Amino acid sequence: QHSLKANLKKCQFGQHTVEYLGHLISKEGVKFIRNYGKIAKPLTELTKKDAFGWSVEAQTTFEELKTRLIEAPVLTLPDFDKEFIIECDASGSGLGAILMQGKNPIANFSKALGPRNLIKSACEKELMACVLAIQHWRPYLLGRRFVVSTDQKSLKDLLQQKIINGEQQNWVAKLLGYDFEIRYKPGSLNKGADALSRVHEGGELSNIVTFPYWNESQQIGEEVMKDEKLKKIVEDLKRDPESHSEFSTNQNTLLYKCRLVLSSQSTLISRMLQEFHMTPLGGHSGFLRTYRRITANIYWPGMKGDVQEFVRSCDTCQRHKYMASSPGGLLQPLPIPEGIWEGLSMDFITGLPKSRGFEAVMVVVDRLSKYCHFVPLKHPYTAKSLAEIFIKEIVRLH
Repeated sequence: QHSLKANLKKCQFGQHTVEYLGHLISKEGVKFIRNYGKIAKPLTELTKKDAFGWSVEAQTTFEELKTRLIEAPVLTLPDFDKEFIIECDASGSGLGAILMQGKNPIANFSKALGPRNLIKSACEKELMACVLAIQHWRPYLLGRRFVVSTDQKSLKDLLQQKIINGEQQNWVAKLLGYDFEIRYKPGSLNKGADALSRVHEGGELSNIVTFPYWNESQQIGEEVMKDEKLKKIVEDLKRDPESHSEFSTNQNTLLYKCRLVLSSQSTLISRMLQEFHMTPLGGHSGFLRTYRRITANIYWPGMKGDVQEFVRSCDTCQRHKYMASSPGGLLQPLPIPEGIWEGLSMDFITGLPKSRGFEAVMVVVDRLSKYCHFVPLKHPYTAKSLAEIFIKEIVRLH
């Protein structure tokens, strides 16, 4: 009817298994043989014209394929009535993720990191793994609730915490529109995704683990244990790793959102302030830039005030920098009105939680009697709409 024809040489009927793109599809699911094309290449070469000749290499390949067929993992078919789970992980040079339902894997995903991404922190790599995995399996996940498992505890409250890094904000923005929950899963239980993230590592380097090491790590640890609050956090984390969502430990070092934690009384704080402000790297930057540089790597309680005071008291900055704006003049009192509603003060209260659609308040005060009007507003409002509200709520009554 539609002029479609089937080539019988390329068709199979009544089969228990079907080979397709390196996968074996059966009633149990999809059996995946990793690097199937590369392994089977010697046998594929024999199918070319006048090229058949059974050799030792062909026999070895044939035996290896039989072994792989027996040991190949079975990827189950997705059931859209069940919840999807993504297990993701990041290693030194790659990202890996597994799409699962229950304990059955559905699909695998891995990606090598480029030179630009290799220098990112472990937290940023884990965030990349989550975002790229969700985007990769978008057709499965969009429009339904799913779970993301990661061994990076700081990502557990990803959408609730304040993100000051612009690049991290871009990654998080790509998750908008998805309904998901991030759950912490210790690395020892996240072996599948961890193995996929190391696919792109060289064989000679696969057993080498590297991590940054501070020369003063012993001093830092001693100072942290002398701080009663930080000591309690460390002890709580040893008993229950999830007791403090924003804190974690790595190599016996306390971290706050993947940043090194110092005691507020640490002798290293003055060295950190000098390094990030006075050296050529710091360039005697202002408070905000200096603060952002430090917070990208280090945290200690009360650091914002310490940085502000250090920058303000820097002798070089005081000598060579000048105020970019004119100093404010002295405040002058307003004349007292002679009658009520002759002089008014007006201001706005914004950033309030929504209530019946209203999220701002216009406050109008009579300067003589101190009588007040509180008018609820909805965003967006303009000068024209405010003038109309002012006529209706204030001028009409007074």
